[in-house]
Amino acid sequence: MSLLVTGAAGFIGFHLCRRLLARGDRVTGFDNCNDYYDPALKRARLEQLAASPGFRFQAGDLADRVGMAALFAAGGFTRVAHLAAQAGVRYSLTNPQAYVDSNLVGFANVLEGCRQAQVQHLVYASSSSVYGLDARLPFRESDHTDHPASFYAATKKANEAMAHAYSHLYRLPVTGLRFFTVYGSWGRPDMAPYLFTRAILAGEAIRVFNHGDMQRDFTYIDDIVEGVLRVLDRPAQPDPAWDAAAPDPSRSSAPYRLYNIGNSQPVELLRFIRAIESATGRRAVLDHQPMQPGDVVATAADVSALTTATGFAPATVIEDGVARMVAWHREYYR
Repeated sequence: MSLLVTGAAGFIGFHLCRRLLARGDRVTGFDNCNDYYDPALKRARLEQLAASPGFRFQAGDLADRVGMAALFAAGGFTRVAHLAAQAGVRYSLTNPQAYVDSNLVGFANVLEGCRQAQVQHLVYASSSSVYGLDARLPFRESDHTDHPASFYAATKKANEAMAHAYSHLYRLPVTGLRFFTVYGSWGRPDMAPYLFTRAILAGEAIRVFNHGDMQRDFTYIDDIVEGVLRVLDRPAQPDPAWDAAAPDPSRSSAPYRLYNIGNSQPVELLRFIRAIESATGRRAVLDHQPMQPGDVVATAADVSALTTATGFAPATVIEDGVARMVAWHREYYR
């Protein structure tokens, strides 16, 4: 197939491109390689991908309507994996306009490009953050997501609504994937797994919010990518049993689906830190902090819908995943 992967220089996009190329697909990677975090890491990822003859890279901005229309008109894409976005909960507290441009305007341009090009299936990245202030665990796709705790989460919830509108109006097969705290090799330097690893190796204190009383459904990158691939290969279909009088928000009479991708094993933050200590052979210095605005205390994924649809469920044990992450970190950063 010929696929477009937006956010190809990003953490998940890079790993997805590698898997697609390894199975023989032709991949166009799209990214603006901005400086939200170190562009050198993004360039290093792209250098890895450029070694494959099936890969080509197109630089551009999601918010550029004319440029995006030209990309889709010339691309001949069979399917699209839209992973590009302005990421980060805390950054959305200080720079919300960046999220409007990328996550709202940019996503609208992707939807319109897919419609005009008659793409067979659009799979896009949503987020576990859409569950917001919902305290019922585990999170299920059928839960309503009406109380986002950050503007980032609000844009991801908006993406799901925008995707359904296009699916309903134009019969565009579209699937949203709610990722739960992704970690692993080539990970983002702004996320806790990287920050904790770097600080522990350097003998510096790490900030532990809510005094460590937090849980996250940490999900290893290989599991995330396997889930994306399986969904990408199964274009969304209308649900003939969908009931407008009792609507399930995760499915529709349109070719529209939502799935959680998480490990289904919430991990206490202090256990995650202990796993890094074990992998590095060093002790962490903890700087306990109060809860941050925009954060939630716990996340946990119910992935039964994903398993039913694809036969797959993430299962990497936290200690194994952390050991691989630390080994890569030491090698890459010397």
